Amino acid sequence: MRKFNIRKVLDGLTAVSSSSSASSSSQQQQSGNRESDIPETLQSEHFQLCKTVRHGFPYQPSALAFDPVQKILAIGTQTGALRLFGRPGVECYCQHDSEAAVIQLQFLINEGALVSALADDTLHLWNLRQKRPAILHSLKFNRERQRSTQKQTEKEAGIRLDKWITFCHLPFQSKWLYVGTERGNIHIVNVESFTLSGYVIMWNKAIELSSKSHPGPVVHISDNPMDEGKLLIGYESGTVVLWDLKSKKADYRYTHDEAIHSVAWHHEGKQFICSHSDGTLTIWNIKSPAKPLQTITPHGKQLKDGKKPEPCKPILKVEYKTARAGEPFIILSGGLSYDTVGRRPCLTVMHGKSTAVLEMDYSVVDFLTLCETPYPNDFQEPYAVVVLLEKDLVVIDLAQNGYPIFENPYPLNIHESPVTCCEYFADCPVDLIPALYSVGARQKRQGYSKKEWPISGGNWGSVTQSYPEIIITGHADGSIKFWDASAITLQVLYKLKTAKVFEKSRSKDDRPNTDIVDEDPYAIQIISWCPESRMLCIAGVSAHVIIYRFSKQEVTTEVIPMLEVRLLYEINDIDSPDGEQAPPLPTPGTGSNPQSIAPQSHPSTSSSSSDGLRDNVPCLKIKSSPLKQSAGYHIELVIQLVWVSGEPPQQITSLAVNSAYGLVVFGNCNGIAMVDYLQKTVLLNLGTIELYGSNDPYRREPRSPRKSRQPSGAGLCDINEGTTVPEDRCKSPTSGSGSPNNSDDDDQKMNNFIEKVKTKGRKFSKMVANDIDIFYFSAKMSRKLSLPTELKPDLDVRDNSFSRSRSSSVTSIDKESREAISALHFCETFTRKADTSPSPCLWVGTTLGTVLVIVLNLPPGGEQRLSQPVIVSPSGTILRLKGAILRMAFLDTTGSLVPPAREPWREHNVSEDKDEKDKSKKRRPVSVSPSSSSQEISENQYAVICSEKQAKVISLPSQNCIHKQNITETSFVLRGDIVALSNSSCLACFCANGHIMTFSLPSLRPLLDVYYLPLTNMRIARTFCFTNNGQALYLVSPTEIQRITYSQETCENLQEMLGELFTPVETPEAPNRGFFKGLFGGGAQSLDREELFGESASGKASRSLAQHIPGPGGIEGVKGSASGVIGELARARIALDERGQKLGELDERTAAMLSSADSFSKHAHEMMMKYKDKKWYQF
Repeated sequence: MRKFNIRKVLDGLTAVSSSSSASSSSQQQQSGNRESDIPETLQSEHFQLCKTVRHGFPYQPSALAFDPVQKILAIGTQTGALRLFGRPGVECYCQHDSEAAVIQLQFLINEGALVSALADDTLHLWNLRQKRPAILHSLKFNRERQRSTQKQTEKEAGIRLDKWITFCHLPFQSKWLYVGTERGNIHIVNVESFTLSGYVIMWNKAIELSSKSHPGPVVHISDNPMDEGKLLIGYESGTVVLWDLKSKKADYRYTHDEAIHSVAWHHEGKQFICSHSDGTLTIWNIKSPAKPLQTITPHGKQLKDGKKPEPCKPILKVEYKTARAGEPFIILSGGLSYDTVGRRPCLTVMHGKSTAVLEMDYSVVDFLTLCETPYPNDFQEPYAVVVLLEKDLVVIDLAQNGYPIFENPYPLNIHESPVTCCEYFADCPVDLIPALYSVGARQKRQGYSKKEWPISGGNWGSVTQSYPEIIITGHADGSIKFWDASAITLQVLYKLKTAKVFEKSRSKDDRPNTDIVDEDPYAIQIISWCPESRMLCIAGVSAHVIIYRFSKQEVTTEVIPMLEVRLLYEINDIDSPDGEQAPPLPTPGTGSNPQSIAPQSHPSTSSSSSDGLRDNVPCLKIKSSPLKQSAGYHIELVIQLVWVSGEPPQQITSLAVNSAYGLVVFGNCNGIAMVDYLQKTVLLNLGTIELYGSNDPYRREPRSPRKSRQPSGAGLCDINEGTTVPEDRCKSPTSGSGSPNNSDDDDQKMNNFIEKVKTKGRKFSKMVANDIDIFYFSAKMSRKLSLPTELKPDLDVRDNSFSRSRSSSVTSIDKESREAISALHFCETFTRKADTSPSPCLWVGTTLGTVLVIVLNLPPGGEQRLSQPVIVSPSGTILRLKGAILRMAFLDTTGSLVPPAREPWREHNVSEDKDEKDKSKKRRPVSVSPSSSSQEISENQYAVICSEKQAKVISLPSQNCIHKQNITETSFVLRGDIVALSNSSCLACFCANGHIMTFSLPSLRPLLDVYYLPLTNMRIARTFCFTNNGQALYLVSPTEIQRITYSQETCENLQEMLGELFTPVETPEAPNRGFFKGLFGGGAQSLDREELFGESASGKASRSLAQHIPGPGGIEGVKGSASGVIGELARARIALDERGQKLGELDERTAAMLSSADSFSKHAHEMMMKYKDKKWYQF
């Protein structure tokens, strides 16, 4: 019967239909099975996909703004994203639909609104009074047309379109926004209605005859702090104009030879300061336009004989802040001397006669000075500076000597080193986060400001999720970070540096020539972690594996325990050169003796002669000196793959550790190795083909890759017949046929393919399949692989994700790839059909869709476990699926997940009496399967296996496939996880075509199919992972983690969990003008902007100039998009907010009218009393 195709569902959600049920039932391969006895509680209504929160530093930041009353920080990016930050734990992410760069942000201070100006000539008004901010209004400008006035060729003359918006300014407590343009004109926007005023300041009227040429774009707009009717306009060419808004003419014009980058007022409104492109600052008196009052070159060398200082780099921004006690602050970015080559970017703080230069790690994008008052006409009292860097956010304390920085409470250092892999664990043991936090607290740096974090706005949401969540990130520098991700927050707990195990080369010249990567040799590829036992195992890009054990004690390791493993791809050379290679049927004690010393220097054959072949040499050198390890994760064992006769070790593609068995296993495209980390011995070391024994379904010739191997001076594997013939025999099972009848034709095609590859160099090739936009990497051609970084995001080092073919048909890439180990799973289950009880075993999945079972015979616990060997033997069980194996798991008779055997954590570095009792306990617990003697012993477990193409549920021990589901035909699964949800379990998959799907277990009934995210970057595929309780995440940019949920319950509770950005706060009182200033008019002068800019005074703006677009955040947007109870509540809330605002305005107007009436009554009474007794002829 033809399978039901869930791709044809238009809305992306697949309901349970009769056809799918019939399809599932038709694929049952046995009669009388008992899968119907397992109740499946999960239904389609339990699933809904939505984004939850985004963590990390905003990628490619471009704009910065701060609300001094609400104390909220906003950051815009070049991709149109908005990130809003309040107190620690209050964050919000928004996205403009156009994805155009954010040029500038302006808060409506204490109004719960934000204006964003974008590079696509649009203005947007964001409503921040809701937990998920939305756009209330948008204004789309039509770009100004300017005609060339200079002498140009006929080709250049004519109409030219320029960027519209260059600068915006919104005065405090004003509803009129000034918008400067590239052409030099200034338009005015009413932020309440988001309509243009007819009042326009034209550039030619502003400069008149002061300049013969165009002044350039508007780079600054601000009103005089003491007179709102005076507007200061800065043009890029160096011209500054003080414009009188009432008389509509310029009062003064200030000209300078150098281009202007920014302008700032003194709070008294009598002086302003400009920063210029030659690294100078000019201070002007508003009534002396002839020349600047003072010229300062902060970083220029003062020359003798009164000559001008040498020019410096441009000062990009300057701020002028005053204090009641002490000198004013002049804060600037840029302006360094040109001879300071290699000097880092800096922020300069000039306070009186002292000048402090604060070096930054990255380029300065923008900065803002945080002041005590929002009023520009009062002493500013600066207390901190927020510096937005290219890859960091720094807040400097101005009140303390030395200007220390605040400790940043936000998780903005995810990208401290590029993230290379990621794992997500939900519902962890409750004592795990406190344990990691206690050891991580000792790692915190000192020297931070003692004051509280100044960005403290907003309120936390209610916590509805009570289970702990942990995210682990692996990085390019070999570091691993543990994050507390509970309740949609993120906080770093502990950082582990794996690179300190190895000797570091001081320079590139000192780097050993055994490296197999160009850079970042310590980068993390795979993380395997057991939360219950706290055992951690990592695999690095240099073919190394490190096992860690958690301890709260500080220890010093005199000699780092290590093992070297020869894992090579050859069949006829069974005897291992170093005694570590096991025969096809391993026996106890096959592994070499435990090695407890660091490897010696490289053999002369590999280091002294360029013609010699490197052999038995690891890629990295372990430290020989004692290693001090603080509380946290301590090294248990280091395992390294070594070079074999000039062949570099292949990168590890799969990894698994089991604390109950004391075993770790890993594999690559050459084979598989198992290590007993308690006895420090190698138990298993086999090529992938050797795992099959005589049951190999492929006809592969037992040829060694070294037979015709030519020496390679560079240490790379040449692609020749000697290294590829065994690989050529590995035919992909995704073709639908396991018969190797066409092997001769395949060999001929492969030889032709190899000849083509040989002509293209020794570096690995990048191929693109026709059916999907994804890069395919050949495992054989990735001998020397450079680790992906943010500059090279399309390279992937995880062979188990992308080193094999994705095409559904047999292609040259399929046949060329080696059969790599792609999935490993320790479990206690039935290994053979005749088994009557479960036993410890290892399930191995390969890239050709094969699953093999290896039996583990463990000695009793206690001292016998440390003295008697572990016996490893193949079971002969072979299962087949279509596509590379991704994930395996096991269910009991109730449909619940059977967790792997594990050992509870205990402190190993403390010798106590109870430790002896613990040692006497068996490490291998009794089978966790709930089967009883009354049940049929033949049907008490189910194996769930997910591959790139399909999923199968296999009954154990009968090994019958009772359910099968073809997940995708045209694409492939990138990540598949068997997860627990709502006291049940399901299979969650993420496909390369962007679909996220879930299937019930054990029937594999489709429950969810949503098009979410197309695979546009390898970074997404490398970091995407599902976990329990409907949670998932991926690295959405090199600096940000995006968390999503596919649980309906979490989606419903998300609104309550989110924090609130806006909180009702009273606006500070305006500064008191004082008696004399009020008497003689020396205080700030207000302006009735409504009278100037309103439609009655200035008329309507041209309709062709801009187009108003209602946003989805207003009443209209809610009516159009929301429905049901939630929509009604949203509409009611917005209506109440707007009604409250109108009532507030009405109250203010009523108070003003009452005051005016009282004043009129008083004056009328005085006039009556004055003329009461006078006759008519006395008037």
